[in-house]
Amino acid sequence: MQKQALLSVSDKSNLIEFAQFLEKQNYKILSTGGTLQYLLESGVKATSVGEITNFPEILDGRVKTLHPAVHGGILARRNSKEHMETLEKFNLSTIDVVVVNLYPFFENADKELKMEELVEFIDIGGPTMLRAAAKSFFDVTVITEASDYALVQEQLEQNGETTLELRRELAGKVFNLTSAYDGAISRALLSEKYPSYFNASFKKVMDLRYGENPHQSSAFYVDTTQKGAMKDFVQLGGKELSFNNIRDMDIAWKVANEFTEPAVCAVKHSTPCGVAVDSDIVVAYQKAHDCDPMSIFGGIVAVNQKVTKPLAEKLVEIFLEIVVATDFEKDALEVLSTKKNLRIIQITQPISNKTQIVTVDGGILVQDTDNGFSTDLKTVTEKAPTDSQMKDLIFAQKVIKHVKSNAIVVASGQIALGVGTGQTNRIWAAQHAVERAKEKMEENFPGQNLELVLASEAFFPFRDVVDFAAEKGISAIIQPGGSIKDADSIAAANEHGIAMVTTGMRHFLH
Repeated sequence: MQKQALLSVSDKSNLIEFAQFLEKQNYKILSTGGTLQYLLESGVKATSVGEITNFPEILDGRVKTLHPAVHGGILARRNSKEHMETLEKFNLSTIDVVVVNLYPFFENADKELKMEELVEFIDIGGPTMLRAAAKSFFDVTVITEASDYALVQEQLEQNGETTLELRRELAGKVFNLTSAYDGAISRALLSEKYPSYFNASFKKVMDLRYGENPHQSSAFYVDTTQKGAMKDFVQLGGKELSFNNIRDMDIAWKVANEFTEPAVCAVKHSTPCGVAVDSDIVVAYQKAHDCDPMSIFGGIVAVNQKVTKPLAEKLVEIFLEIVVATDFEKDALEVLSTKKNLRIIQITQPISNKTQIVTVDGGILVQDTDNGFSTDLKTVTEKAPTDSQMKDLIFAQKVIKHVKSNAIVVASGQIALGVGTGQTNRIWAAQHAVERAKEKMEENFPGQNLELVLASEAFFPFRDVVDFAAEKGISAIIQPGGSIKDADSIAAANEHGIAMVTTGMRHFLH
């Protein structure tokens, strides 16, 4: 019995060469639609699937391979006498190689299409053939990626058939693909935020050298159904990215884009170490740098606008791992490229995270992304903040969303002078942030009587932070409120003549 191969693909890379090879191996080539036409025009003697089903394609091509002549040939167990006699009874032949791509649902899921348009990219026959072939991997070779043609061809040339080991691996690829494909469709159709099953659909775009540490393996996947800043960035220069690079780059970019004004954020070890806003982006960078000149060394810098040549000249004065921006002037790229290892990243998509996923042993936690920012600001003290203080309080509150709790940010003049992060109690975070801010103020702004404001990402359970802040000259405080001891903190602020504003919204980042 002559072996048969069914080819129906959207990705026609190297298809003709592979089909011609199969012909030389005495395979009968079956095909459908555009693939059939492409093969015939290229001189491959392909046969329409309609000739073996004795039924034409109908319903605009929605039904063409959903037929016993196709699926019987794929699913029949070759070692089953009954199965083989059934094929013979109905004059059917086995199909031994299946090469199928799916309709481009992934490529269209994140586009703003009407549902009537999107559903036309849902493939039915393709996944059905792939799943049937994958189930029959003991007998059938199934291919979903053109990159696998060469390995299949090599084994067929050497042995006349593929190994069971390879067929099993290729079958695994099928279910890996179809599960992600179905997951993407499910996410597009469901309105329920937390359905019974969490369907993730992510595609690998690169293997990474290692994870957080050299002994951990790692890879980078992007969401197939949603846009995102980290999904479509463009690397314009520098060496390959690492696990920690991508994670820190994401944080830096999110902080910088909390602001509509020109803003710069430096990140080190997943923590903002310098953030500043200024009408002049070069000045904003210098201010962010001066927040912590030690930590920014070897860090990541994100700029929420185009990098100019003057800014690039400042950036290359120190060692940085990555510079991220919306765009780069040609002259700026030339300057940055003098640092051969500096990774230069252009972000082409807005931040659009909707969901956060955290893994735990044996499960995952899923939540909305913290995209909230309170506009319900209430002055709860006798003294109200001045306009400049309020401006700095809001600035500090935007930064603190991205700082590990317990977190305190001390700011002045739209500069995050002190960042206290990840402490097990709030007073330690306050001490670190305030003392750091005072030190930077003395180093970089000597003789200037700058007003310092303080932001906390959660309420104060005690008055100790307020008392400490007053001792160190803090002029205004912003915090969520909501503690049963709010009155104690408010009373302390009134005693010290500090303005206090509450937001009603906390920003824990554990």
